[in-house]
Amino acid sequence: MANHKLGRTTEDIRRELSAIFRELKDPRVNSCFLSIVRVEVTNDLSYCTVYVSALEGLDRAKEAIKGLKSASGFIRRELGHRLRLRHVPELIFTPTDSIEYSAEISRILNSLDIKDDEEEDSDEQDNA
Repeated sequence: MANHKLGRTTEDIRRELSAIFRELKDPRVNSCFLSIVRVEVTNDLSYCTVYVSALEGLDRAKEAIKGLKSASGFIRRELGHRLRLRHVPELIFTPTDSIEYSAEISRILNSLDIKDDEEEDSDEQDNA
């Protein structure tokens, strides 16, 4: 029962943080494409680790994290108003390069010369 509630609370926090990020006026945050990759909340709801990635890369994500840390009081207050939690967890923002990493994998896969399924089927029929 507790795991279900924790999972639901985690998803609620993630959803609301995404909305709050769009409302921030800090140029370090709103000048890049930020994505919340993962949110982890401790069992007692005292700490919340938010993994943030930027499309422009890890360096840009680190710069955005500085803006998020300076606005953490506002973000925490807004989160408390929107979710009506008894205790709003302390937010810990962590940069990650997962968007950049997945974009690089996509570029590599697109650059490979892979035959279409139709060409493979015709080759197999010719060999038979």
